[in-house]
Amino acid sequence: MPIVSIPLTLLTQESIPECNIICKCKRLQDARKSFIPVFFTRFHDILSDFNLLYLHVTQQPKTNFPPWGIPVVQFLNPFQTFIKSDTADIIYQQIFIEHRQEYDDFIAIYTDGSKSADHVSFAVVFPNTTFSVKLHSSCLVFTAETAAVLLALEKISDCLERKFIIYTDSLSVLESLKSFYMHSHHHPLVLNVLHLLNKLASRDFNILLCWVPSHVGIQGNEKADKAAKLATAPTNSSTPLTDFKKYTKLLFYTKWQRQWDTETDNKLHSVQPHVQPWPSLTTRKADTLLTRLRVGHTRYTHRHLLFGEQTPMCSQC
Repeated sequence: MPIVSIPLTLLTQESIPECNIICKCKRLQDARKSFIPVFFTRFHDILSDFNLLYLHVTQQPKTNFPPWGIPVVQFLNPFQTFIKSDTADIIYQQIFIEHRQEYDDFIAIYTDGSKSADHVSFAVVFPNTTFSVKLHSSCLVFTAETAAVLLALEKISDCLERKFIIYTDSLSVLESLKSFYMHSHHHPLVLNVLHLLNKLASRDFNILLCWVPSHVGIQGNEKADKAAKLATAPTNSSTPLTDFKKYTKLLFYTKWQRQWDTETDNKLHSVQPHVQPWPSLTTRKADTLLTRLRVGHTRYTHRHLLFGEQTPMCSQC
């Protein structure tokens, strides 16, 4: 089963459409059974088979910050001089206690994302409330971590207090916010976070971001981690395009591998039992020679076919 390159014009819609085009394609196919189904029909069937037909996909974002309004995001990291593998948990806990004493006038909010084989979710822990949300399984853990920060900001916007500090154990999210304009491919949720940070700053909110190490006994972070893993409430939020493409590619490869595993009588199955491509060599010529040797298609074994000669007899048989 070949890997299909998904058209961006189709995937950047808010949802995969099931419109009149499908009906027209089906009528054409029913009228001419010998016709190969058009790409739209085949792709529609594939999405339906993978239960992705009605999955909402986020459009690629367009940055519209004026030069004077580009947000500058910095984050706190009181643990940056410590190596996690060489540092005891109690030291991290003590550092965090000292940090909280320094910022005791800021309300602490903890966020965390979780991803397992079939479960993606995140949680946001406020002093008196915990929000747990389950995402579609196609989302990456980065998306879950970013969605948690975004939800925290949305809840903050409804508060009367003005000083908050958001703790997350995802350094990649914080780095993405800090260096957002250094990357050509922008994650839509990261852009939403930047927009909301700008909006809240204009309303005199003072919001800090801080990294904390995971699984070292920091109470708020542990509570967010547990709440994220237990999240069952689904959300109607859409899936970023990059996540969707990686997820569908994984599904294609998984299905292709299952089909190939049943082809044990195929002579090439023992040559390449896995459908993942071989590593490429530095030159095309070397790649071609190695592939021919692997599958047994060489001039020595197939000369009679290339030159129209009779099949030779093996002198060793």
